[in-house]
Amino acid sequence: MPAFKRLPRAVRERQMLDSAVRVFSRRGYHAASMDEIAEDAGISKPMVYAYLGTKEELFLAALHREAGRLMEVVAGAVEPGAPADRQLWNGLRAFFDFVAGNREGWTVLYRQARGLEPFAAELTGMRSRMVQVVTALLTQAMASAGGQATDTELEVMAHALVGAGESLADWMTDHPGADPAKTATQMMNVAWLGADRLLTGTTWHPSIPFTSSERRERRLDH
Repeated sequence: MPAFKRLPRAVRERQMLDSAVRVFSRRGYHAASMDEIAEDAGISKPMVYAYLGTKEELFLAALHREAGRLMEVVAGAVEPGAPADRQLWNGLRAFFDFVAGNREGWTVLYRQARGLEPFAAELTGMRSRMVQVVTALLTQAMASAGGQATDTELEVMAHALVGAGESLADWMTDHPGADPAKTATQMMNVAWLGADRLLTGTTWHPSIPFTSSERRERRLDH
């Protein structure tokens, strides 16, 4: 049996969550066992149950921590009052830096949670908070540019930016050599150039004539 040291509860819980993230990332939720998590943490399995509860409760606690850490890092990187593109760039760099330095945490948060109920709700909540932050940023940018984008257009744009960011972050977990700053720049080149034009009133239209149903839909939209 390992020799246990008396540690503050917060320190002990952090050790358990660190081990849980490692094991869940490596094994997946269903294959991971509390015995393996306890062994990784160097403590007894009853102590894991006593501190953090069942495997489901432990996984949820790990999700809450990883989501909270991610949101805190991104929110702390944005410069209030800076131009919108600078704020988005700072947020993206912080986001990709976090993923690059916490691939195991991202794997648990994104790959493991998205396909598991009730854990998918945590990922949905994190995404909703991200969308709200990006929507506010885009609203500020539109006001500065004197654009005319509707609330729906801004929300759609925010969802597209967040979705693209998640997809690139997922790609980064499989490419350890990827540079977070370069990835953020690539994201800006793909996403922000189009968003910036829309915010200033430039919209895309197909080069081929609309069908009668498409013309009718456009009239209803406007």
